[in-house]
Amino acid sequence: MSFNDHFSQHAGDYAKYRPDYPEALFEFLATTARGCELAWDAGTGSGQAALGLTKYFDRVLATDPSEKQIQNAVRHAKISYTVAPAEQTDIPSRSVDLITVAQALHWFNLDAFYQEARRVLKPDGLLGVWCYGLCEINPAVDEVVRHLYANIVGSYWPRERKFIDEKYQTIPFPFSELPPPVLHMQQMWDLSDFVGYLQTWSATQRFWQDNDQNPLDIIRKALTRAWGEAHQKHRVQWPIYIRIGRISTLPAGRS
Repeated sequence: MSFNDHFSQHAGDYAKYRPDYPEALFEFLATTARGCELAWDAGTGSGQAALGLTKYFDRVLATDPSEKQIQNAVRHAKISYTVAPAEQTDIPSRSVDLITVAQALHWFNLDAFYQEARRVLKPDGLLGVWCYGLCEINPAVDEVVRHLYANIVGSYWPRERKFIDEKYQTIPFPFSELPPPVLHMQQMWDLSDFVGYLQTWSATQRFWQDNDQNPLDIIRKALTRAWGEAHQKHRVQWPIYIRIGRISTLPAGRS
């Protein structure tokens, strides 16, 4: 099964600079799931969510269609990594207590993935999906970042990005949903860390490839001025948009 690969070319940077999800998210999912024997993190990327699940689940399966992402993923004794699309796996039927999809559902063939989720989840199994929005630091830095996001690389975002801009509220999710917690991610980063993160944006990479110019060069002076001393660490915060449902709540005939 083919897939749109926006991240393999910079999988190492993706693993290094993508923010970590809060432990409260994984604690909530574990306490809401009916069991904690086996979790599947679909579209795992570099494994941030899979690692977060290891504290609460006996085993974690982590899949991604990108071999380079899997090669750069964080290793843990409880995690088994496989190069596979989310829509078609070798996971045994009715074996999984929880499926997570972190910042990846908008890339999937949703009908095919939901069919696969229904196959592998145990009765009353839980599906938790989430994405995170544009980061916030302070008004000066945020203004520069919004300019980069919307005006410089805006036309280079894949069309699926609109689901994140719409906070996952418009993405098809045929479940009777459970109320999610209100959570944020945060990192303490210096300017070098933050620039590394901005360079993992798929739109940054596409602009760079098409124009033979790093788009961050366009904002570098303004960003440096807004940031202050390059070594100074700022709190970078991202809102998380979460949707959760049980597999048994899928309407009959829907996938």
